Amino acid sequence: MMALTERQPQSEKKAARARPMSAKAVVVLCATSFFVGLLLSGRMTLLMTPPSGSVVSSGHGSRLSLFSDDCAHRHKLDEGNPNDIMNEVSRTHQAIQSLDKSVSSLEMELAVERAKQNGGLGAAVPSKQGRRPPKAFVVIGINTAFSSKKRRDSLRDTWVPRGDRLRRLEEKGVVVRFVIGHSATPGGALDRAIDVEDAETRDFMRLDHVEGYHELSSKTRTYFAAAVATWDADFYVKVDDDVHVNLGMLTSRLARYRTRPRVYVGCMKSGPVLSQKGVKYHEPEYWKFGDEGNRYFRHATGQIYAISKDLASYISINQPILHRFANEDVSLGAWLIGLEVEHVDDRSLCCATPPDCEWKRQAGNVCAASFDWSCSGICKSVDRMRAIHSACGEGDGAVRNNFAAAAA
Repeated sequence: MMALTERQPQSEKKAARARPMSAKAVVVLCATSFFVGLLLSGRMTLLMTPPSGSVVSSGHGSRLSLFSDDCAHRHKLDEGNPNDIMNEVSRTHQAIQSLDKSVSSLEMELAVERAKQNGGLGAAVPSKQGRRPPKAFVVIGINTAFSSKKRRDSLRDTWVPRGDRLRRLEEKGVVVRFVIGHSATPGGALDRAIDVEDAETRDFMRLDHVEGYHELSSKTRTYFAAAVATWDADFYVKVDDDVHVNLGMLTSRLARYRTRPRVYVGCMKSGPVLSQKGVKYHEPEYWKFGDEGNRYFRHATGQIYAISKDLASYISINQPILHRFANEDVSLGAWLIGLEVEHVDDRSLCCATPPDCEWKRQAGNVCAASFDWSCSGICKSVDRMRAIHSACGEGDGAVRNNFAAAAA
């Protein structure tokens, strides 16, 4: 009897521990099990389209229809060819990239408008009150100087269209301009000479900038700000006036990155930081790049490069606080190195002059740009540009054909 009385409390404790689950806990457990089953099976068998004769409200009916269509589509992918699945993944990836680019562009447009309202653009750029800049695919700014008229004429005789051809090219979305500032004495003889040349050719973009070789970083900064304010383009290109360019191939290659946000395209390099005074490309701020003998961070070589609209807008907004190094290409790389930017190393933008670009053309790989590394441009470009264009040019109609194919 004593044994029975001693065991009785223990049985009561066990009964207390084994209390039944509450109704709420049961519902949660059932719902969790249900959704785990859905994830494991990969099919939503309960979400079926309503019978043809049934009537449902437009809101819930459209949702059920969307779910059932999605299930049917996934069921087809499960049972279909693996290539169909890969194509679907590729299309989804492209759609995400396009959405990311759209969001990035909208953010930059909002930032530009805020900067304009707050007076934060920091440079005199053309603006048309109440009017959006005209659309374009690419703006190509050719960096030139007062003393370079012969170089400009050599380009007009080869790859830069003249007159009506230049206007028709612009209608297709490709804007080409020679980019120049003003002299230290505005309105002087140098400026008047450009006025006369521009009146004849109508192919200049004039900047509020004092020309000078050691001011190229400032000029580049001002160019992007002015170009963004003047044209609403997908890409903005800077190229030197001693480089040969195939416009059709250039636009075709840029079109590959049209849906991607924050793109920086060029021939990426990492040259040595030159601390010795008196040498070409001397870097006065060499100590900022570490110990002697260090190399620069990866950046596009200065002969030609392209940036997407959102990056050009970023430069426009922040130009008052963007640091300028001695070398313009290093400055651009520094402005972008700390951002979420896609660096595209495109070697088609840095082919050598004949025979290199000629062989590539014969093999069907037309170069987008050609120059001589030893001269940081085409050596004796005025004398050689026509011959290089004949050997390496893409031919008439290439811009129309390549751009149309890329756009498609």
